[in-house]
Amino acid sequence: MGYEFKQAGLLQQALTHRSFGQPNNERLEFLGDSILNCVTSIALFERFPALKEGELSRLRASLVRQEALHRIAQELELGRCLRLGEGELRSGGASRPSILADALEAVFAAVFLDADFAQAKRVIDHLYIALLKEVDPKAPSKDPKTALQEWLQGRRIALPVYSMVQVIGEAHAQEFEVACEIEKLGVRTTARGASRRAAEQRSAELALAQLRNK
Repeated sequence: MGYEFKQAGLLQQALTHRSFGQPNNERLEFLGDSILNCVTSIALFERFPALKEGELSRLRASLVRQEALHRIAQELELGRCLRLGEGELRSGGASRPSILADALEAVFAAVFLDADFAQAKRVIDHLYIALLKEVDPKAPSKDPKTALQEWLQGRRIALPVYSMVQVIGEAHAQEFEVACEIEKLGVRTTARGASRRAAEQRSAELALAQLRNK
């Protein structure tokens, strides 16, 4: 990360999932989410002076979504550092995208509380270098399900079927796993999300990427 904590307890809390006990990282994740939104807004505002508000909002959404955070968390090998309850450990919580994404946001908040906003911004800017370079304002703004539907319709192929695979977690913090299947092409992808809609979008995105790479 390029940052050394003065208060190790803050980092420990940021890496503590609620399944492990108290204090956990839920409050830090809430704060880190806001800090990340602010820092990425600044980065995009400075990088693309000609873009309008709606375009900037769309690009920011791509940077702060779970998939982007999960990618960075994996690069940091954050899963190896998480403190999880036995149940989460057994079910693969250390590699679960939602848990890793939340923990990374909590770490951003921990840096802010340990130092200040400038340090948190420096850390986030550093970790987001690669993702910012990949940002393309001209990329289509259609959501993955719509893009996949149009791809299939353009080739006269039946639309995908989305089905629920499983619901994970307690009622107040559930995670949904959804499958996207295109029978004619032999494609089936699964993805998880905080809502069924989010999981469907992610599974559609994976299916479309698979089709485009064939």
